[in-house]
Amino acid sequence: MKQPVQTDLAPAAIGPYSRAIKAGTTVYLSGQIAIDPSTNEFIKGEIAVQVTRVFENLKAVAEAAGGDLDSIVRVGIYLTDLNYFSLVNDAMMKYFSPPYPARSTIGVTALPKGAAVEVDAIMVLED
Repeated sequence: MKQPVQTDLAPAAIGPYSRAIKAGTTVYLSGQIAIDPSTNEFIKGEIAVQVTRVFENLKAVAEAAGGDLDSIVRVGIYLTDLNYFSLVNDAMMKYFSPPYPARSTIGVTALPKGAAVEVDAIMVLED
């Protein structure tokens, strides 16, 4: 049975989807962009600011689901400019601990709201 994950500490979905879905001990976290959860407004500006907001949003959803960032086993990163790859690596080292999650980084032409980065994840909770 699937259960939606709710929290006021992460932005509301901007479409017909859940922030995350828990299915047993696995949690599928929807893509996060740089939306401020207190205003539900997109944060425009430098990529570093967007990356920080994205990982803070991901962290809030993971915690609402009963885990934390270290419970994440896979991350998908979508960048409109792959020149930001090293900046994302720096953020990953700040937000995650070894062993780091498996990951893909994909260059895309556009993201919702004009975002430069979006991150989704899969998390496994302990029984």
